[in-house]
Amino acid sequence: MKVMIIGGFLGSGKTTTLRSLGRHLVEKGHKIAIIVNEIGEVGVDGETISGSGLVTKELTSGCICCTLRISMEYTLQTLVEEYNPDIVIIEPTGIAFPMQIKEHIELMDVEDLSFSPVVSLVDASRINMEISQVPVFIANQIKESEIVCINKIDLVDAQTVASVIRTVMQLNPDALVIEFSAKKMDDKFRMFIDLLAGESEAEHTGADLNSIEMSGVGSYSGEYSLQADNLHSDRITSMLVHLLEEIKSRLKEINPEFIGHVKMTLKFREGLIKANLTSVHGEPFVEILDETGNDEQHLKLLSAVTLVPRDKLAEIIESSISKVLGNEGINFEKKAQQGQKPINL
Repeated sequence: MKVMIIGGFLGSGKTTTLRSLGRHLVEKGHKIAIIVNEIGEVGVDGETISGSGLVTKELTSGCICCTLRISMEYTLQTLVEEYNPDIVIIEPTGIAFPMQIKEHIELMDVEDLSFSPVVSLVDASRINMEISQVPVFIANQIKESEIVCINKIDLVDAQTVASVIRTVMQLNPDALVIEFSAKKMDDKFRMFIDLLAGESEAEHTGADLNSIEMSGVGSYSGEYSLQADNLHSDRITSMLVHLLEEIKSRLKEINPEFIGHVKMTLKFREGLIKANLTSVHGEPFVEILDETGNDEQHLKLLSAVTLVPRDKLAEIIESSISKVLGNEGINFEKKAQQGQKPINL
């Protein structure tokens, strides 16, 4: 069984990359499983990745390079016994150190494992902001990688891409660097897939670092059941954009240069819609996913941003949801998490 670890800071495009990569490998006849690690108690990415022959397992409430090692070992063993994939792709939380994850898996009692080169994604449109906000963390994440993928090149010009490449090479001159847009599945993305066929040769050196503490990131998540009859894609798209704009405005008051990821999915009777925001300078992005709907309707949200205390982040998220969904006339209830009682809003 081959393990692929695809890391990268919050909002770098890991989930889009995994969707494209996983589906390509399934089409080539591979049996794929994906392990998604979310920093919050509610998983968001698993719902957007599942489907098309992809088996997804979520690890929540921590970081697999710090606090979830036992959960990771159990999940890997369970996948081997129940599904027996030939490739397992791991998407760590955006504040993980990928090489530490590889080292921890190597020490687990899982037979016949090999590793692709360890990958970190970089958002070409905002790496300078990331370095200004959390310089030591970003540098360490890049230095721990064997392949550095400069993603979202469709959002910047060629001069910016060249500058990002120079920055990455200064931090890690031994890395293989490739640039692409994961949304486009172009020739360069296929070159990246070919690189993953190789074997990891790097070893983790030095003491383990607590990535959660180093990141300076506050996080908060929640899940809400929705009661509404007239939910359709146009209405949901407009509502999610307004919600992200409200959250962005409030976060900006605390950290005028925040980066990170505020991401959400809304499941309704006709399908699934994903929305996200990755920085104070970015705009809300909404995507209608090719998933079928059912009778369940819910909103899942995960927020993780730099230099915003968790309690303040929680207040911003909760009040923004109450305001925007209230204005839409949508009744909703926050689902209980780990011993909490449901909250009617």
